[in-house]
Amino acid sequence: MVSSHAFLLPLQALAMISTLITNTEAIATQGQAFCPSFSCGHLQDIRSPFRMQGDPQGCGFPEYELVCIDSKAIIHINNGRYFVTSISYTKSTFWVVDANLDNSSCPIPASNQHPYINGLRSEGSTLLDPDTVTWAAFVSCSEMLSDASSLFISCSSGIYRPVNCRSMKNSFVYVFITTFFPRVGYIKPSCRYLSMIPLGSWHVKRPDNASYEDIVNFMRNGFSVRFPYYRIGTTYHQIINLCLKEAKGYYNDKISNSSIVDQTFATVFGIDLHFLRCVNNYSYRTKLFWAVVAVISAVDIVKFVIVFGILSRFVSSPLAVLTFLAYKYWKTRISIDAVEKFLQMQHALSPTRYAYTDITAITGHFREKLGQGGYGSVYKGMLPGDVNVAVKMLGNLLCNGDEFISEVSTIGSIHHVNVVRLVGFCSEEMKRALVYEYMPRGSLDKYIFSSEQRFSWYKLNEIALGIARGIYYLHQGCEMQILHFDIKPHNILLDNNFTPKIADFGLAKLYPRDTGHIPSLAARPLIGYIAPEMISRNFGVVSCKSDVYSFGMLLLEMAGGRRNLDQHAERRSQTYYPAWVYNHLTRQEVGEICEAFDIHEVERKLCVVGLWCIQMNSHDRPTMSEVIGMLEAGVDGLQIPPEPFFCGDEQNSVAGTFHFSSELSAISENE
Repeated sequence: MVSSHAFLLPLQALAMISTLITNTEAIATQGQAFCPSFSCGHLQDIRSPFRMQGDPQGCGFPEYELVCIDSKAIIHINNGRYFVTSISYTKSTFWVVDANLDNSSCPIPASNQHPYINGLRSEGSTLLDPDTVTWAAFVSCSEMLSDASSLFISCSSGIYRPVNCRSMKNSFVYVFITTFFPRVGYIKPSCRYLSMIPLGSWHVKRPDNASYEDIVNFMRNGFSVRFPYYRIGTTYHQIINLCLKEAKGYYNDKISNSSIVDQTFATVFGIDLHFLRCVNNYSYRTKLFWAVVAVISAVDIVKFVIVFGILSRFVSSPLAVLTFLAYKYWKTRISIDAVEKFLQMQHALSPTRYAYTDITAITGHFREKLGQGGYGSVYKGMLPGDVNVAVKMLGNLLCNGDEFISEVSTIGSIHHVNVVRLVGFCSEEMKRALVYEYMPRGSLDKYIFSSEQRFSWYKLNEIALGIARGIYYLHQGCEMQILHFDIKPHNILLDNNFTPKIADFGLAKLYPRDTGHIPSLAARPLIGYIAPEMISRNFGVVSCKSDVYSFGMLLLEMAGGRRNLDQHAERRSQTYYPAWVYNHLTRQEVGEICEAFDIHEVERKLCVVGLWCIQMNSHDRPTMSEVIGMLEAGVDGLQIPPEPFFCGDEQNSVAGTFHFSSELSAISENE
């Protein structure tokens, strides 16, 4: 272990620099006497810039010579005598009290303490601490002032307070306090200065509330005086010696009186900074100062390498453990970090971000549950202003939050009448929620499969058009092409006016519009609505036509008022509705009506458009813009499409192998 005293190396190096710069001075001072420290009363280890009477020449400064009488250190400043009560080598200041105040019941400063234009001074330097800005000035007036509280004539105003114990019949003594240095021309014409003194601790009362007794207490506390600054005639060698002593004193104080942290800083860097500050005070921006800067910079680099080497021996093993733990923590945070990075990128466009506590308040502690699905539960909530919302609490997410990112990114910036609006979201650790506009009419499946809440054919056509326009907007109306991959009745929500809105974008993906096909997906849409190419690439590539297929299956269910696959149908031929309706439409087309087949023209249009959409080959399916055109046109212009691959009788048994999930992803409730 390297001793802490090794860090005194820069000071030794600086002493050598001083010798190289002023080699002639070094020769002249080779015989200089040693300057020991001394004590006086409670003041211990007194050293430069102070000196005692009889010390050799070159020890301390003459203006800072102390006389020790009755265990009290006395210093002369200007023409006054002051007791030195404390010394701070770290702050380069010391505290003094006017000796004239020691044994007097009615004290004022000595009358030989006249005002000085620049404060208390020694030869070549100002001694008064620049932080001292408050002065007490005593004046003697030939007549009693008519209003003792009147302001004296000066921009540095003060309030006159009588000193009754010093006043006589024809001489009235007053004291006033000012925050500016008092000058003779500022007092009243009938008054003259007696004396003045700085106050070093004005913090108890404001000047307009202070009495003479208060001022006496402040005078007895004393004031701060600083160590000497550079004087003309001081040599580089003297500056180096003086600053070496101050730096060593600072070092000793820190080592003996400070905490471990302060000791470490003082040992490694503090001693250098203190020495540099001292040199700057005595030799501002001279060649000595820049030489010191260069030496300290070089030595600090060496010290940093030494400290780093020492610490490496003791922290390498804990550091390896911490690195391992940090890696494990990073692995557990990868999902949260991925989501947070995405949310920061989307900040300008994203809906409102809520804290989890906000979500709890919005839902009333999850009081009213609307539904349960594969992605989590849905609760009814209310925002300020009595705005109803549906809050989907996500669960069973992938480890990197793919569904959450997909849902926010796809509908976070979408504003279309037929796409549900995302009001806000929450992401705190693994707690994630999506806040949607509330759809009071619930999902479409509650109406098309119900015998009691059926729509009129024209309303059904209007709803089909709205869904088609929403899908077309996702495919063509956004900067990026959005593929939903999960179009089904559960994910079509209805507002108060039964306007359809596409919801649940958990499987949605974004792609450039010019992409001819989509990469393979790990999609999980509901069987029966899924396009063949999403099951096997033998049927082609995944594209926007995959959503067209799902929409076609939805249209057929809307037209038939039943699920496409019904295992409980009365006849085996009716089990798979698309095959059954295709057979009847083609027979009706050629006039072969083998049984009663009464079909409304809107139902016929929805079935024909649906059959076009579910063609096995994606190239045979129409685009969503073509679908909209067919739904807006009359039924007369529509041609029966080619037979879908699975619509023949021989495919009925295969179709029966499809199974449908009852998974509910609704985000609203039925009225």
